Parts: sequence; structure tokens; C-alpha cells
Amino acid sequence: MTASTTRRTTAARSRIAAVGALAVAGALMLTACGDQTNSGSGTGTKESAGSTAPLFDKLPKKYQDAGVIKVGTDAAYAPMEFEEGGKIVGIDPDIAAALGKELGVKFEFTSGTFDGLISSLNTGRQDVVMSAMSDTKARQEGLDDKGKKTGEGVDFVDYFNSGVSLLVKKGNPAKITSLDDLCGKKVAVQRGTIYEDTFKAQATKCEKDGKGKLTIEAFDTDAEAQTRVKSGGAVADLNDYPVAAHIAKTAGGGNDFEVAGNQTEAGPFGIAVDKDNTQLRDALKEALDAIIKNGEYAKVLEKWDVKNSAVTEATINAGK
Repeated sequence: MTASTTRRTTAARSRIAAVGALAVAGALMLTACGDQTNSGSGTGTKESAGSTAPLFDKLPKKYQDAGVIKVGTDAAYAPMEFEEGGKIVGIDPDIAAALGKELGVKFEFTSGTFDGLISSLNTGRQDVVMSAMSDTKARQEGLDDKGKKTGEGVDFVDYFNSGVSLLVKKGNPAKITSLDDLCGKKVAVQRGTIYEDTFKAQATKCEKDGKGKLTIEAFDTDAEAQTRVKSGGAVADLNDYPVAAHIAKTAGGGNDFEVAGNQTEAGPFGIAVDKDNTQLRDALKEALDAIIKNGEYAKVLEKWDVKNSAVTEATINAGK
């Protein structure tokens, strides 16, 4: 199961797990409600037509005239995007702000439910979607979880790589560096999530390889699983990499957890754009390449401690 498959088939469960994970970290997260609820949050530089920004002329005229690119997101997934003090903040808004400087427009984020984001794009309510959304062939082709055609699909400008990562007690007393190190040990996880599925698959592998039984304790919330790891009752929990990194940075002032080993099953997150909007798509790609080159992209990832998710160049529809 790849990270991209995870978000295609179990987006709701993955999102619920992420929200629960942040309870221990103490992050302020206000669950978005409705299909598209305006948070009043914007990011980037507010420019008008005639901007001298380097890539302003690359944009379609409608965005040059408006000075705004409307962004659909689900602001309940720290540290990618979440609400704080009435504003949408996080990795995605910060990257968008950097893109806005290159393009000479403001990126205006509006929060809504995750499963309604692509439809908001297709109907024109939003210009792009930027919400830790995995670039998948299914989304590119407009297919649902069962392979049924439900729309025309979207294009993605890929800007971030994310897989799953192990969250262990600070100091990593069990010396965990990979899933294989879990054989013969006990782990904790939120029940019904793709992370539990990953642990179950590893338990089967441990048994097959004769390396000892992997015991899985499943809890109703990830906060409970984290508490179990913190107390030493389990050696590891599992989360999407940026979520795990954020928990490690914030929980207990950074003294409770750390991320162990490398992220696995990594796949790209993409900025979704309507397939007919190729000029905007290409302008975003060029702007992303520009901020990678000038170092602004790296500054954002360093700020949020997710440098391992960096891409070296912008790509279009690279998801599988």
C-alpha cells in the first residue's frame, strides 16, 4: 500500500487519525465544517494588475486582473494546514506565500471538507486545491475508490513527498530504525487506520521471517497510542511523516517523542488544477522551480522540520 493509495482509499480515516494525533502535541486545530467555509485567511503578497513580480506575465489574465488565486483546503491537518488565531497556517500556506511572491498574486485559502475539494475545483469555486493531497492516477483520471469514472480528473503540480514514519519515545530506547526492528516487540496505533494495516502487514512478515511476534495494541484515538508509547508500554506508533515530525517537535516541548528511521511508502503531494487550466498549472510549476532555486522553498521546510520531504524540482502528474 503506497502513500498515494492511502489518501485515495482511506482519506477520511487518515484525516481522523491525524487530528487525533495532534491532541497530545497540543496543536490548535479547528475542524473545517461545510463544503467550503471561508476562513477569511489569505497568504502571499497582494498585488494588482501590472505587477513586476518575476512570473506575473505567465499567469492567465483573469488572475492578473483579480490579483488572487483561490485555494481550497481542509485546514485540519497540522502541520500541513490548520487554523490558528482565525487564520489558516502551515506548510502549504507558507509555500503558497512564496509562490505568490514569484507570481505577483495573493493565494487566498478557504477551508472545507476534504472529500469536497476536487468538486469545488471542478465547479470553479476554487482555482486550485492545496491540502496535502496525494497525486494519484485515480485523481488524475477522475476515478473513485472503486475505479468508477466520476469526473474529468485534475492535473497536479507536485511539491512535497510524504510517506509514513515511526514515532518513538524520545531517545529511542528500543533502538528502532525500521519496521523490521519491530519484530518481537509491541506497538500502539489508532484502530481502523491505514497505519494499523501497515503494522498488521509487518506482523505477518515478522512471523513469516521467524523474527518473533509483533504485538499490536489498537486504540480509539492516536492520542491514546501516543500515551502508550510515551509510558514505555509500546515501542512505536505510526503516522504520516509530517504529522509525526510535528508531534515530535511540539509534544512536551519536543521532549516526548522523536521520529525513528526514514519515511516509507513515500509519494507526492500535489497542487490540484483543473485539466483545462493548463496555463495556470504551468505557471505554478515554474514558480515552484523558482522558489526551489532561490532557497525560499527550503526555508519553509526547515521552519516546519520536514526537510526530508523536499522535492528537487517541480513535476506534473508524477503520482502513481
